[in-house]
Amino acid sequence: MTLAPETTDLKVQLQLAEGWFTVCDLSLLTPGRGVAALLPDGSQVALFRDRSGTLHGIDNRDPFSGAAVLSRGLTGTHQGRPFVASPLLKQRFDLISGECLDDPSVRVTVYEVRPNPVPRRP
Repeated sequence: MTLAPETTDLKVQLQLAEGWFTVCDLSLLTPGRGVAALLPDGSQVALFRDRSGTLHGIDNRDPFSGAAVLSRGLTGTHQGRPFVASPLLKQRFDLISGECLDDPSVRVTVYEVRPNPVPRRP
């Protein structure tokens, strides 16, 4: 079975201290998979679109290993909360709060994410 490509004029935006930053087209986010993006300050964000279409953004750096790999982790849910498990050491990070579900003393930065329509040219 071949799936038709999603067509949309929506862009994914993150709330940064300077305002909203456009990251990519919404169509580049596959539900259940992560994508890494470079931010203006040189850090990375891991973006996720869950199967319900909700967007999540967290720091891509795994605080346990120091590697920028969280975007490549496996996604799931725990007690109704979405998480990503690091592909290296398997710690799970809540995509809403950033808290590590396996060590509550550790957390990653969470970004507010929104889909935003692209203005049409006349």
